[in-house]
Amino acid sequence: MRDLPILKHNGQRILTTQQLAEIYETSVDNIKMNFSRNNKNFEEGKHYYLLKGEDLKVFKENLRVTNSYLQISNMTRNLYLWTERGANRHCKILDTDKAWEQFDSLEETYFRVKETGAYVEDITIENVISNPDFGIKLLTELKIKKEKIKTLEVTNKQQEQLIGELKPKADYTDTILQSKALVNINQIAKDYGMSARQMNKILADKNIQYKQGNQWLLYRKYHDKGYTSSETVNITRTDGTSDVIMRTKWTQKGRLFIYDLLKRDGIIPLIERKQAV
Repeated sequence: MRDLPILKHNGQRILTTQQLAEIYETSVDNIKMNFSRNNKNFEEGKHYYLLKGEDLKVFKENLRVTNSYLQISNMTRNLYLWTERGANRHCKILDTDKAWEQFDSLEETYFRVKETGAYVEDITIENVISNPDFGIKLLTELKIKKEKIKTLEVTNKQQEQLIGELKPKADYTDTILQSKALVNINQIAKDYGMSARQMNKILADKNIQYKQGNQWLLYRKYHDKGYTSSETVNITRTDGTSDVIMRTKWTQKGRLFIYDLLKRDGIIPLIERKQAV
């Protein structure tokens, strides 16, 4: 994937329909058709922005000033801009190995710029236009960021020392690490005072899993992470015949993944809530 020019709208990095089609190696018409067929699954302001009228005019003018790679035709009356979540939805609809590979790359190199100790700054359209002295501003912020990083490094080392000296308290992660067994979603849900249905819904809403028949399955991007294991179960039907069904069980690695996922939303296990009281 070639380096993409950074486009932003409402403080979010976005992609045009043309860019999305090129990245996923499909046609613009296919992207439009998929959106038309599945538009109930897309929410404006969350998965996409629709520009028209004065908003579209301003966006076009900004592109002409700051971006020689991408230009929007004067004939365009409506322009869809896709957010990271919108790009994810289109990837799921296409569901090709190439689309998933490209979306993974988008996450790492475009939508989520990861700091590696160096300062990372998005030179946005708004900053370039509104601030002629942007270069000076950038250098000043760079110096401040570097000083903050240095301070954080010292603080982290001090905290590491304290952690090593103090006897660690028993917490939920300790419980997980003590076990190697597979667990079903009911067991994990109980740790949070939830039902299996509630837990499955949360994971589905976060695009971690989907239901196929009677089994919950992970989306393709999580297949090779080692989070789950499908278990074969022998059952007897009501008519007395024997049959086999598949059930998804979670590994301890998967259990930790759910723990980290929920903790970001302030949802913690019961054992940790009791310690916090």
